[in-house]
Amino acid sequence: MALRSISEIRRLELKQAAFEVMQTEGVQGTTLEKVAQHAGAAKGIVLHYFKSKKQLFEHTMRHANSLLRDEVAARLRRAGSPSERLWAIIEGNFASAFYCHPVCHAWLSLCAEVPRDRQLERIQHVIHRRMRSNLRSALAGLALADEIDAIALGITTMIDGLWLRAGLQSGGFGQAEALAQMSDYVRHRLGEKAMAGRSPELRALLTDGMVIRGR
Repeated sequence: MALRSISEIRRLELKQAAFEVMQTEGVQGTTLEKVAQHAGAAKGIVLHYFKSKKQLFEHTMRHANSLLRDEVAARLRRAGSPSERLWAIIEGNFASAFYCHPVCHAWLSLCAEVPRDRQLERIQHVIHRRMRSNLRSALAGLALADEIDAIALGITTMIDGLWLRAGLQSGGFGQAEALAQMSDYVRHRLGEKAMAGRSPELRALLTDGMVIRGR
């Protein structure tokens, strides 16, 4: 969708600036002054578009999630079979633009505020609900009906855990290692039929002998 106004463009720039500052400073170290400096603006400009630091963080969380959502959605549009849909979701969540230490660290820092912020909690609930819905749709053609929810929960938990590890450890699990772990889980729960939907890029990434499966 095309941006409609200078105001909308500026708000987007400030949300992106806030997310980039969080990648190095975390939520606690991200101030309105640092966001303004990173965006090349005055603090007053930030407060003109966002009433408080809290509101800026809420919009930043939505912005960061929208980028990942769009990545997954683009992959889903290209998917045909249930297994392709499943791997579109998984691979989208580990796209190199998102699954890296700085981005995972920023996201982890935001998520740490969820227990103390009802609005962030609501945003996180929407994120998990969309993930569950997408996974249930893909798994409907791959798993027994009474196993779908458990497998969807397992996949979501694996994704969250691998993002957590990447956020906590610089030099932790990389993209190939994370996707190898996901492949092992999917194969264990769903069998070889579910592996057919992996992209050529993922198949190349996980060439036998190229990935270390544990640290």
